[in-house]
Amino acid sequence: MGKDRISVGIIGFGTVGSGTARILLENRDVLSRRSGFDIALKRIADKDIARDRGLKVPDGVLTAKAEDVLNDPGIDIVVELVGGIHPAKDFILGAIRNRKHVVTANKALLATEGNEIFGEAEKKGVAVGFEASVAGGIPIIKVLREGLVANNITAIYGIINGTSNYILTKMTEEKVEFSEALSEAQRLGYAEADPTFDVEGVDSAHKLTILSSLAYGIPLSFNEVYKEGITNITPRDIEFAAELGYKVKLLAIAKEAGGEIEMRVHPTMIPGEYLISKVDGVFNAIYVEGDAVGSTLYYGRGAGDMPTGSAVVADIMDIGRSIFSGGAVRPVGFPVVGANRRIRKIEDVESMYYFRFSAMDQPGVLSRIAGILGGNNISIASVIQKGRRIGGSVPLVVLTHRAKEKDVLRSVREIDNLPVVSDKTMFIRVEAKEE
Repeated sequence: MGKDRISVGIIGFGTVGSGTARILLENRDVLSRRSGFDIALKRIADKDIARDRGLKVPDGVLTAKAEDVLNDPGIDIVVELVGGIHPAKDFILGAIRNRKHVVTANKALLATEGNEIFGEAEKKGVAVGFEASVAGGIPIIKVLREGLVANNITAIYGIINGTSNYILTKMTEEKVEFSEALSEAQRLGYAEADPTFDVEGVDSAHKLTILSSLAYGIPLSFNEVYKEGITNITPRDIEFAAELGYKVKLLAIAKEAGGEIEMRVHPTMIPGEYLISKVDGVFNAIYVEGDAVGSTLYYGRGAGDMPTGSAVVADIMDIGRSIFSGGAVRPVGFPVVGANRRIRKIEDVESMYYFRFSAMDQPGVLSRIAGILGGNNISIASVIQKGRRIGGSVPLVVLTHRAKEKDVLRSVREIDNLPVVSDKTMFIRVEAKEE
């Protein structure tokens, strides 16, 4: 074609692999005009090369052997789209050791094994692109690495799991139980047969690990992220939240607080007027607050073949530009690791809280509960007590001012032991500005 060319090999021809290949093949001329170089898709490796993906692949491109990609001296960039930990990690390390640049969408692998992978890439002087690992087509990695590089990031709030967001949206709009909303998500293909990673917050925690490392210069620390899923959320809690002016979302939260970093994923009540609370269905959104820029919000599709493929191709083009610019390719794109940034334990986190107590319909119950809360440094902001009888007891809903989690947990233990309380207390953390 009379211009510079880079050659790409893809390992994994599933949903995202197919989307990536489609963009590289069908938009090849557009990509070439925009970048100034040609991107050639040389190889695609997958165990199953017979299944029709609805995409015409040139002869000789498909192979059943990953080694045909890893060991091809003509391939400049290896794209890993297998998912999971093994053999994906082996493929990536194999590519790096062969001094090939890598692009991956594998958030679970980066969150848990990324420190080793990026360390190896540093040694070999190759790039690892990972834009597609968080929030699909939303370019949030580029935002943190480049667009907001002048800022100290004070907070990140993310709806970064479409499955859970779809389930909570359905529960909110149709007042159905979690199990029914999950079944519908599975029927529509939004949830896997085993939805554990999605509904228990693990997938969101993988992504938050990556965002936190970029924002705060800390090592990838997946095991230190607090994780709590949405399986215990009920339509009743969603309804009470609405009466108080809030919506329930599964939020991934990273904050800098008192020199420490908070990293937590859990159901969260947020005010209904906040833009992020209006993000429904399978869509993702990430709110980032910087000391210079203020509040910013990024919204779009967080999964799917073409949105995620779009992010993969963006990384390929970035690496290609570095190769042909005459300068050194940025090895990893992570900032210098910060010194001694302690991760705050969940029991030391401060938040507002929603409580739903199952209390006997008797005089003095509220005062007893309020006494325990007050004795543990928790003050009440508002109360809903409507006398709706549920199995001999009534729901008593309390919204608190800011309190420490360890005080909340101690209060709940004491209150649940009261003879006038008939069931375990439900509590949800609340993220809002106190009035």
